Amino acid sequence: MFKHILIPTDGSKLSEAALHAGLQLAKEQGSEVTVLYVMPDYSALMYSGEGMVAYNPSELRKDAERMADKVLQGVQDIAKADGVDCKTARTMNFSVHQAIIQQAKDSQCDLICMASHGRKGIAGILLGSETQRVLVNSSVPVLVHRPVV
Repeated sequence: MFKHILIPTDGSKLSEAALHAGLQLAKEQGSEVTVLYVMPDYSALMYSGEGMVAYNPSELRKDAERMADKVLQGVQDIAKADGVDCKTARTMNFSVHQAIIQQAKDSQCDLICMASHGRKGIAGILLGSETQRVLVNSSVPVLVHRPVV
């Protein structure tokens, strides 16, 4: 049914659980898999209209790339152990949900499988949810993997 599944990850335990679920689904369906890591765009985050903010953008970018590589190498190890081939991708973007949606379009994915932290009430409202933003804005179906409580 699904030909290409996008699985966004941030390297957390919740994302790892969603990764396993997405890989299992891909294995059952014979689907192609792309796993995405979105690196924060520090230049967008640290811009100040009142003056310069002192930081070294190249060092921050290198750190973000090292973290992305570490997480994606772990993804490759998990996928191999689960018997599923997967591609990995990383991108830098200030907006995580927009990066996920764009990657799904660019890779011609027909499903996004991602974790939800399951925040409810005021915490969900105040902290927001990238998963919720993807659900609201994506034209690609989204499978939300919720933590077992």
